[in-house]
Amino acid sequence: MSDIINLLPDAVANQIAAGEVVQRPASALKEMVENAIDAGADEIQIILKDAGKALIRVVDNGAGMSEADARMCFERHATSKISEAKDLFALRSFGFRGEALASIAAVSQVEMKTRQKSRELGTGVIIEGSKVISHEPVSCPEGTSIAVKNLFFNVPARRNFLKSNNVELRHCIDEFQRIAIANPGIVLELFHNDRPVFQLKKGNLKQRIVAIFGGNFDEKIVPVEAETSRIKISGFIGKPQYAKKTKGEQYFFVNGRFIRHPYLNHAVQTAFEDLIPDGAFPTYFIFFEVDPADIDVNIHPTKTEINFLDAKLIYSFLRSAVKQAFGKFSIAPTIDFNTEQTINIPPPPRSANIPAPSVNIDPSYSPFSNNRDEEAPSQANWEKMFSPDSFPGVQQQIDISVPGLDATSQEDTGESHPKTSEQLFLQVQNRFILTGIKSGLMLIDQRKAHQRVLYENFMENLENATPGSQKTLFPETWHLNASDASLVNELNEQFLRLGFEISSAGANSFIVNGVPADLPQELILQTLENTLEQYKNQSSGSSSRHKRLAKAMAKSMSISNNKTLSQEEMQTLANSLFACAAPESDLDGGKTLIIWPFDKLAEMF
Repeated sequence: MSDIINLLPDAVANQIAAGEVVQRPASALKEMVENAIDAGADEIQIILKDAGKALIRVVDNGAGMSEADARMCFERHATSKISEAKDLFALRSFGFRGEALASIAAVSQVEMKTRQKSRELGTGVIIEGSKVISHEPVSCPEGTSIAVKNLFFNVPARRNFLKSNNVELRHCIDEFQRIAIANPGIVLELFHNDRPVFQLKKGNLKQRIVAIFGGNFDEKIVPVEAETSRIKISGFIGKPQYAKKTKGEQYFFVNGRFIRHPYLNHAVQTAFEDLIPDGAFPTYFIFFEVDPADIDVNIHPTKTEINFLDAKLIYSFLRSAVKQAFGKFSIAPTIDFNTEQTINIPPPPRSANIPAPSVNIDPSYSPFSNNRDEEAPSQANWEKMFSPDSFPGVQQQIDISVPGLDATSQEDTGESHPKTSEQLFLQVQNRFILTGIKSGLMLIDQRKAHQRVLYENFMENLENATPGSQKTLFPETWHLNASDASLVNELNEQFLRLGFEISSAGANSFIVNGVPADLPQELILQTLENTLEQYKNQSSGSSSRHKRLAKAMAKSMSISNNKTLSQEEMQTLANSLFACAAPESDLDGGKTLIIWPFDKLAEMF
């Protein structure tokens, strides 16, 4: 039998490596910009075409490369910083010119021009799929310009894996923002299809954060700072009242490199305990300075995951630093509203005449009375007997309006479902609706039920028709960061089908001119922001964009678990729920209701 094991050709090995390092245009952008930073550049321009699929050009004013280095940087394992294995644990820079360029050049068409300050002429290199097309002297400015064209042109399966331009652009923006936050002293510009996305000037960290996320961030964040002999922590944390329902602006940097670290994220989250609602996430931009020998950055190809030698110590120190910032800037609550407060009542004067308490007794009352002549309680007496005052947790019913629950607009579809039209409804703890049906007792989760009703209505609007939209009396201006603005542009057609008329106002801002007919003016921006957060928090998976957006909007517009409902509204919600295609299922795979059959209830006594 002949030998079957062979060494892979370099071009194939580079393509395999590219699968680890270069997963999408954003991956190539990150590596190229970090190389420019390592070259000492303080002005970097990024130009994208078709979200980086057609072109990623990075132009820097850094040190440039010699003729030999310009060719060598595209070789596998070429580096200017490592000569032995132990050097891996002493790196403070992001990477080196040849760290990812070989992988990028294996799956794209690369053109590079570079010149050192001391040279009159620079060097031009053209590579296609790891094959060198040309390598010659050229006239070019000082620094380096690298253009990556037609990413994955020779790997169709990988190119087909890429998402839409809007999705890929958001990934590019995310990588750009991470680099920009970590390097406020560098001028950074990002252009997409000849339009500016970011034009960031040099400044301090706070100025950079405000420039990226908007002027209102100036009042949303406070500094955090602490230092020991082994670690230094600095940066900013968001005030508790600005916590979001999704993980948005959460950034850790170790020695200038963006990282993900769930364990340290938990430290910040616990520091915010009792300050933010359950399910909310704080904003933070936190920098760690540690000895490189105390970390391992090479446990993941993209180097966004690291190991600390003493993670428990850093956890405790970080949590303490965040709490210290609360106290320093007086952002912790001064009153604990979860604790029952006592009232200070002064004692009566000594001369006051205090009467003894008395008890009134009805001598004719007997608990053993055999009087059976009373009639069964009428409907009015029944409601009185089971009024909220009679049972703890059963709330008083008042007549209020619930968005999306217009009792007059509901019709009986004739479907087979529990009949509720003549039943009494009791609201328990402002969360559950209890009612009797023919077969037993039914308990409905009002919020989950409303989400199911809204979801199916929104899906019908998205797939079949455009709903009515009312013009806003005063158009609302919606300010977003670049990534969210890109997402709104992507979803604009779907928002229109749901009744929102949204037009671009430039600079990542939008004008809301029309909204669904039953949405109050004061809830417009809150609804849109909550919908966007809910949408981003969902995994794309196999769900269509319509389903994800309908689910997000249903969750953002549904009634809360502490909303008091009238009899009419509970009746309407129940009827609307059983007109749905899947009335018993909530939007996350759980239940909207539970039914206890009478025979099962009897067994409990």
